[in-house]
Amino acid sequence: MRQGGLRLRPDPKARHGPYQSLTQAVGGKTRSRFLTPEQTAVAQQQVAAGRQFRQKVDSYWEACEEWADAQMEFPPAASSGEAKKKGSKQKSKTISSRKSKRS
Repeated sequence: MRQGGLRLRPDPKARHGPYQSLTQAVGGKTRSRFLTPEQTAVAQQQVAAGRQFRQKVDSYWEACEEWADAQMEFPPAASSGEAKKKGSKQKSKTISSRKSKRS
C-alpha cells in the first residue's frame, strides 16, 4: 500500500496465507469458516472419523440390501408362471412445436 511515495506498514489484522478453512453445505448454501491451527487438527480428525463411519454404514446398508434381495427370491417353480414384459404397441404421436404469438 502506498501513499505519497511512502510505504505504509501492513495491517497486522490482514489475512496473509496460508490459512485453513472448513467448507460445508448447509441448507443448500455453502458455508466456510477460517480455522486456527488447533481447530484444523480437530477438524481433520472429525472428517476422518466421519468418513470411517460413512464407510461402515455403507457396508452395513449393502449387507442389508443383499439380505433383503435373498428374502425376496422366488422358488424355482414360481418362475415359470412369471409375467413376461411386453412393450407398448402404440406409437406416440409427435407434437409439432408451436411458435409463441409474441414472436
